[in-house]
Amino acid sequence: MSRAAFYAAVRKRPFGGALVQSQVDGMETILDAWNGLAISDDHRWLAYMLATTFHETAATMQPIRERGGAAYFTRMYDVRGERPRVAAELGNTKPGDGALYHGRGYVQLTGRRNYARASDIVQYDLLADPDAAMGPDFATAIMFAGMRDGWFTGKRLADYFSRTKDDPVNARRIINVLDKAQMIAGYHRDFLAALGNG
Repeated sequence: MSRAAFYAAVRKRPFGGALVQSQVDGMETILDAWNGLAISDDHRWLAYMLATTFHETAATMQPIRERGGAAYFTRMYDVRGERPRVAAELGNTKPGDGALYHGRGYVQLTGRRNYARASDIVQYDLLADPDAAMGPDFATAIMFAGMRDGWFTGKRLADYFSRTKDDPVNARRIINVLDKAQMIAGYHRDFLAALGNG
């Protein structure tokens, strides 16, 4: 794939005619990791991860921090919060875990359990330094492993993209039920076409 042709295509769609260097840098990190990690030869996977990144980062293509403050994260994800069942599902067992292990990265890595799992992938102690999940290389490795292996919802890329399946709408279930599924499927088509497979 010609990167110049790829960027010319995505500049038009989904980026609407303009790219800034930080967007290119984010995509370079993802494309380089795709080539280096060889998690699949199915470019639909790569296109869906790019589409997810585009959506989750509001087109910045840079890792982001979940919106909200300590009170919000405690309410949503902490054992002392309003959703102790969710806290337990995330592995947040200690008071303060909800705020400490809030969403970060391309796909909003959330919860002590997922930070521990991600630590094994990136070979760095994210439990001790959760802000390190904001690094583009770590965020990319976490997204690749999480979407490939089904960490986030139990659904994985192979469930929706295989020799017998091509379902970018329902692939949203990998991250977050079906919110904005049609929109993200459209981004997937744009990225897939730019990769030369559309």
